[in-house]
Parts: sequence; structure tokens; C-alpha cells
Amino acid sequence: MFEARMNILRERLRDGGIDLAFITDDDSVYYFTGYYDYLHMEFGRPTILAVFADGPSHLVTPAMEKAMADATAKVDHISYWRDGVGQEWGEALSLLAGKARRIAIEPLRMPAVVRNFLDEHDVTDPKTVSPIIENMRMIKSEEELALARHAGLVASTMMDAARTTIGDGVPEFEVALAASAAGTRKAAELLRTHYGDGRMSPNTHFLQIMASGPETAKSHHRASTRLMRRGEPVFMCFCGMTNFHRFKLGFDRTFWIGDIRDDAQARVYETALESQKAALSVLRPGVRAEDVHAAYAEVIRSAGHELPFRCGRATGFSFLEKPELVSGDRTILKPGMVFAVDGSVTLDARFRAQVGDSFSLTADGYEQLTFHPNALNDVIIT
Repeated sequence: MFEARMNILRERLRDGGIDLAFITDDDSVYYFTGYYDYLHMEFGRPTILAVFADGPSHLVTPAMEKAMADATAKVDHISYWRDGVGQEWGEALSLLAGKARRIAIEPLRMPAVVRNFLDEHDVTDPKTVSPIIENMRMIKSEEELALARHAGLVASTMMDAARTTIGDGVPEFEVALAASAAGTRKAAELLRTHYGDGRMSPNTHFLQIMASGPETAKSHHRASTRLMRRGEPVFMCFCGMTNFHRFKLGFDRTFWIGDIRDDAQARVYETALESQKAALSVLRPGVRAEDVHAAYAEVIRSAGHELPFRCGRATGFSFLEKPELVSGDRTILKPGMVFAVDGSVTLDARFRAQVGDSFSLTADGYEQLTFHPNALNDVIIT
């Protein structure tokens, strides 16, 4: 899988007149090499993948990661550097850059310290490799689609566990713990059964997004010690938690505990649900990404509400990939793309309804990847 991607990348570099590409985005490094879990720039330690159009691939990474890189990285050469020794990573980068005339980088994904180093070493007008990588990652292979389906199973398991735990007097963090534990166990089961991969961690590792009561308008509120109460809405988002074997999906639901005490909330939820349904009525190969967003937006605006955000986004080995389901994105949708598709309406500063799922495009429509009931009566927890 990784070798095939690397060969396609080399071919497209040649077509684009590029001799050497420096890749610094974590997810792209994994996409082409299988290498992951290095500390990277959060600890000031860059990892750089160098790919020659007509030559070897070369990974530059901290020496402390040698055991992991040797075990996972599918590359031709690896250069290890140590903190405070010589030019650290700069020595290898300088040598590699000196072997090519036409160099490309990921300008929005390259750490400033690396870009400044290249500028200082006469790589002052590099091309961009980002469109090549983004276009490659748009269409998922059958192996990736299998990962997406399993990620959907993990997400659905987490949502079921969250729903079971939500109740009057329960603190939000208990729901987050239950969801994380259930998702981790499901991921472990899938890894054992289908992948035989003892290195890949099954553990969920994202701070749970959820909100209850008057906090639901806060789109990315994190699970807190707040006690949920009967009659309140509860928002659950697994867009960060759904990360199985490094494949990401989006997944959201709004629930109520016991009953709905504000009819306006119910009406807003129905509008949010209808906006997602409208988007799905358009979602298929051959349409523009912005057309899906337009169908979603029409429902929300017709009901007298402002648009909260884009209808959706492509996902894969990153939480956000190309294309986006948003006004202005004229990308023609194709089979093999994977999208998170949302419906959402904000009533006021104290309530927001959202329902979201993930889908992969097929030859004549889409396949749903995440599952949990979404009809109004089905999201009232009794």
C-alpha cells in the first residue's frame, strides 16, 4: 500500500516538473510511509520526508524514534539526528536539497523553522506539492474504505455507550469515560480480528466534545463535571474520537433526557435534521461539492436561521481533507471520497441542534458509515 502510493507520488512529481518534495504534514508522512507516533514539532523536533521524483525516499527523524522508524517506515533511507549535535536535522536537509534543482514543499504544513532553514540555504522559491498530495488522498482505496467502515463501527459503539450513560444527575465526564472505554474495546477487537497489528493502539485519544443544558451552543465544549438534568439537551460529538487505525470520521447527535421541555428546541432539531437530509439528497458522484452545501443551506435559511458552518468535509487520515462541502468549492465529487455531512441550527446562545454522519461515495450514491437513530422521538432518552 505505502510503496504503491510512493510510486504514484513520484510519477506525479515528474509530471509537475518537480525533482524533490519535502513532506512535513504528520498525516501525509504516514500516508506515504506508514511511520507514526513521533513527537514532531510540539517538542521542537521536526520529521521530514524527502521524495525524489527519480530517486530514493529519505526520512529525517529524531534518533530517539529509531526503534519505531526502523519497525514502521517504508522508505529507502532514514537519517537520524540528535538534539544539540551539529546542525541536527539541518545537515541532512541541506544535503538533500543540494541534490535537486526544482523543489516542492507543503507551504501551509511546513514548520516555520524548517521553511526558514530552506530560505537560508537558497531554496527561496519552492513549488507546492500540496495539490498533488491532496488529490491523491481524495480517493480512498479499498483498503482505506475497509478502515472507514471499521472506524464507523468504533464510532457507533461509542455513541451507543454515551447514550446508555446519559441520565439525570450524571456528570458529563462519566459519559466521556464510558464512550472512550467502549470505543477502545471495539477498536481492540477489530485490530485483533482483522489486522493482526500489535503496534497500533486501540485507545481513543481525543478530549471528548460534549455539552449539556445551556452549554449546547458551545460547539466544542469539552466534557466537564457538570451534572446533567432531566429535560435538558445533550450534544455528543465524536469527530475527534473517531480515529481507528489512524482513519478519521465525523459523527454527532443531540439527545434529550426524559422529555423536551422547550418546543422551540424540538423545531430547531427538526430543521437541523431536514438540512442533513437535503444534503444527502444531493450527495453523489458527478455533483459539485458546493451543491451539497447549497441544499443544506437552503433548508436552514428558509426556516429563518443563519448558517452555523459548512455542511461537511472530506476525512481520511486527517480530520480535514479536500474537498469541503462549502460554498465556493467546485470540486466534482467522485466514488471513493469520504465525507462527514452535518445538519445544524443554532437557536440562541443557549441551544444548538446538530446531527452528523459519515459517508463514502459509491458509483451511484453513497454508503453510510456511522449509525445511530436520529428521528426526534429516537433521541429522547427515557
